[in-house]
Amino acid sequence: MKLNLKNPLTFFDLETTGTNVVKDRIVEISVVKVMPDGETIVKTNKINPTVPIPIETSLIHGIYDEDVKEAKTFKSVAKSLAQFLEGSDLAGFNILKFDVPLLVEEFLRAGVDFDVSKRKLIDAQKIFHMMEKRTLSAAYKFYCDKSLDDAHSAEADTLATLAVLEAQVEKYNGQDMVDNLGKKIGTIENDMAILHELTSSNLVDLGGRMVLNKDGKEVFNFGKHRNRLVSEVLEKEPGYYNWIMNGDFAQDTKRKLTEIKLRSMKM
Repeated sequence: MKLNLKNPLTFFDLETTGTNVVKDRIVEISVVKVMPDGETIVKTNKINPTVPIPIETSLIHGIYDEDVKEAKTFKSVAKSLAQFLEGSDLAGFNILKFDVPLLVEEFLRAGVDFDVSKRKLIDAQKIFHMMEKRTLSAAYKFYCDKSLDDAHSAEADTLATLAVLEAQVEKYNGQDMVDNLGKKIGTIENDMAILHELTSSNLVDLGGRMVLNKDGKEVFNFGKHRNRLVSEVLEKEPGYYNWIMNGDFAQDTKRKLTEIKLRSMKM
C-alpha cells in the first residue's frame, strides 16, 4: 500500500560516534524523501564528525576514522540539508528517542534553527512495538518477508523502514492501537497526522525529559520530579531550572524548558 501523503515524508537514519545525544556526532546520514506523487529521492552521505569514532562503535556500523577524514562536516552541509528537508514530515525507526534529538542537536550546534514542532513525526518502531513488539531486522522479515542483510548500513536501514511503514499501514489500517495496559489510544489509518498522534504526540522535548500528561500539561519525565508539573517545579524550586540549564542536557530540552518558564512568568 502506498502511503497517503499530503506533505513530503522523509525517512532518515543516522550512524553516529555513539549513543549520547549531547556528546556524540553523526558520521553518516541517509534520507529517503517520498513525495506525495510517489517519487522517491535517496541521498546518503558520510559526515566528518570532527572527533574520533570509538573502535567499538566502528565495529557496529563499519565506519572508521579513515572513511570520513575527507568527508564534509555537518556544519558545512547543515543549511543545504535543512533546505532539502523544508516542508517535509519526518519518519524513521526509533527516531523519537535518538535520531531526531541528535539531528536537531547537530543543527543547533551548526547555528541552523531546525524546528520540528510543526512537522509530523512518524516512528515505525513505535507502531511495530505496540502492535508486534520487536527490532528493525525482525520487522522487515515480519512485514516484508525479507532478510535485512545490511543492517546498520544507514541506507539499507532507511529503505527497510520505508518498506516496513508501508506494510504496517496496509496490515493494520482500521485496527485499534492499544497500550500495554490494553487501553485504546487510537486507530491506525493511512494518514500521517494520525500516525504522528499515535507515535509522538505526548513529547514536549525531543529527548523525552518532559512529556504531556493525560490532561495535556507539561510534566517532568525523569528524576525526583517525575510526573510533577514543570511550571509548578519551576515556581517552587527555581534552582532546578539552573541545574538543568548548566547540566549535561540537550539544547532542545533547555530551549523547551526556557519557553515554559517564560510562558509561566507571563501568566
